[in-house]
Amino acid sequence: MEPSPKDGESAAAAEPSRGGSAPSSGVVVQVREKKGPLRAAIPYMPFPVAVICLFLNTFVPGLGTFVSAFTVLCGARTDLPDRHMCCVFWLNIAAALIQILTAIVMVGWIMSIFWGMDMVILASKYS
Repeated sequence: MEPSPKDGESAAAAEPSRGGSAPSSGVVVQVREKKGPLRAAIPYMPFPVAVICLFLNTFVPGLGTFVSAFTVLCGARTDLPDRHMCCVFWLNIAAALIQILTAIVMVGWIMSIFWGMDMVILASKYS
């Protein structure tokens, strides 16, 4: 027994294609990544600054994140447009403190490296 097509699907979409391949199941229109407030507070910086922050985060966990917090005060854009600049600054400072305090158990160091990689990825999209 085959399932009947849903309300939004046509009967032709539910049938197997004539070429003998698998039936088409649908199309993804848009995919959005949902970011938490700390991840959304990562600023869009110029590429060289993001690479420097990645370098700093790799060798001194949290230092690059701490430096990136000041780029927010210099006008760097973030994914939190509805929040005030000072709030985003303090979110970045909080992320840096979390990275520094948890670096003892390696979690903060790994988080710091991923944070720096996110900065470089955002910088490459920005420019």
